[in-house]
Amino acid sequence: MEDYYKNLLKYIGEDTDREGLRDTPKRAARAFEYLTKGYKDNLDKIINNAVFESDNDEMIIVKDIELYSLCEHHLLPFFGKCHVGYLPNKKILGLSKLARIVDVFARRLQVQENLTKQIAETILKYTDAKGVGVVIEAQHLCMMMRGVEKQNSVMKTSCMLGAFRREISTRSEFLSLIK
Repeated sequence: MEDYYKNLLKYIGEDTDREGLRDTPKRAARAFEYLTKGYKDNLDKIINNAVFESDNDEMIIVKDIELYSLCEHHLLPFFGKCHVGYLPNKKILGLSKLARIVDVFARRLQVQENLTKQIAETILKYTDAKGVGVVIEAQHLCMMMRGVEKQNSVMKTSCMLGAFRREISTRSEFLSLIK
């Protein structure tokens, strides 16, 4: 990957032997590997049996989970926050695992619409919850730095599964609590 970055820098007219760029291909390769580490993550190992029996049947919400991802169309970052809620069905998930699930999928080349759905479906899979809701609010540098150059735009996506989709009261409660 270092060679690709070196060739990319040469292609745009840079001198890869100048002091500031000498180690850039190596640093860029390491950064790109980190930013896409979600491909190598194993969800079973991340969850690590942190699914616990519980008689709780009230909505569980974690909001403002920060996320950073790369747009699969332009390889530019998008960043924002993710709000997750679920209705337990005799099982709850360890708190940090929700944020880790967000990171697994955010650390892949992505579009926000798919990221939202992947997070919701994974939480449902591991918890067998009665319902799951995920909302992501993010800013996309592909829209801010190029193209239409709209710096204040925010994209919001949601995925509602189970009771969050079927029951307007459940969905409304979730949406009001994440505001």
